[in-house]
Amino acid sequence: MANKIIEVQNIKVNIANINNNDYICISDFTKFKDGKSASDDIIRNWLEIESL
Repeated sequence: MANKIIEVQNIKVNIANINNNDYICISDFTKFKDGKSASDDIIRNWLEIESL
């Protein structure tokens, strides 16, 4: 199955379907911030919150 793309607050987000499970590309959500370090910080913070 081909990847799908949805739009969330004017940002295109890829969705991959693997073994009937949908996975979003979390790095796509960081595109609203400028610069790679800002994107890295968003993902790092999100992962830290999820591990609590």
